[in-house]
Amino acid sequence: MNIRFLGQSAFLLSSGEHRVLIDPFLQGNPMCPVTLEEALGWNVSAVLVSHAHGDHWGDALHFGRAGVPVIGTAEIGGYAQAHGAQGAVGMNIGGTYRADWGSVTLTPAWHSSSFPDGTYGGMPTGLIVEMGGKRVYHAGDTCLFGDMRLIGERGLDAALLPIGDHYTMGPEEAARCLELLRPRVALPMHYGTFPVLTGDPQVFAREGQARGVDVRVLAPGEATEL
Repeated sequence: MNIRFLGQSAFLLSSGEHRVLIDPFLQGNPMCPVTLEEALGWNVSAVLVSHAHGDHWGDALHFGRAGVPVIGTAEIGGYAQAHGAQGAVGMNIGGTYRADWGSVTLTPAWHSSSFPDGTYGGMPTGLIVEMGGKRVYHAGDTCLFGDMRLIGERGLDAALLPIGDHYTMGPEEAARCLELLRPRVALPMHYGTFPVLTGDPQVFAREGQARGVDVRVLAPGEATEL
């Protein structure tokens, strides 16, 4: 699997002919190295949304209106469908959506969730993506919580964790998550996009490496292979 970081919490996962976009905050994201028009040309198989805040929901509707399934909570799927997204999928925590590209399972996340217009977005979630024989956990926006141990029990090839502090956990707390998740690789996200997100990825890298995890800090636009 190829994982490309697009800034904030946006990632493009690619395996074979399939591509899945997570938390597509592209327009308005000062760290994003690609345009919306470029991303719409990627022919993605699905757009996964961890929660409804604007820096995660982002440009999901543009993809949904182009026929790409937008997958998230029942509230996110319903909102997308009501606003012109074709084939939107509403789920809930613990559920798994399966397709020819792989699968996604929604997990808990400790945060909040509402759309930019104030509409309730359901509970925030994390995302376990299985694709191309790899298992990746995108934590969404969250703090450390004990049930991460259960998320990691089946084995994780990678964990994508927010480290920015203020709205999520900071780098030290994110590193503690690695003790529960036990991933092979960890990538920091949700930092540096706005001044308030002060979490230092090098602190996360140092603390993660001390716990025996291969921490890879990607600049927006960079990619890594699992």
